Parts: sequence; structure tokens; C-alpha cells
Amino acid sequence: MSRSRRHSHMRVARRRALQKAEVPHLVPCPKCKTLRPAHHLCPNCGTYGGRQVLPLEEGGRRAS
Repeated sequence: MSRSRRHSHMRVARRRALQKAEVPHLVPCPKCKTLRPAHHLCPNCGTYGGRQVLPLEEGGRRAS
């Protein structure tokens, strides 16, 4: 059984520097122009790949 050794502050800081949160990559929807995650269904109009995937309500918003 090996004993744990203390890590220096610099070693811990270098490791933690890689664990930052990233801004999600958003692209405009080709139909309604709202920002959505790339390769995902549009949360506003319900389209994906140029076709309607989720049905729309009368106000233009997708049905939940």
C-alpha cells in the first residue's frame, strides 16, 4: 500500500486550470434565426435538418 504525498499548490493549480467551464457553441436556426446548440433540435420552432420534427401550436411555438 503506497502512502499519499502532498501536492504543491502549483501542481494543483495547473491541474485545475484545465477544468474550466466552456461556453456552449450556438448556431442560428435556419428557419427562425434563434440561437440553438449545434446538431440539436431547435427549441423555438421544433425543426431539425430542414424538416419539422415537433408539431407547432397555433402561436408558432412548439407544443410541449
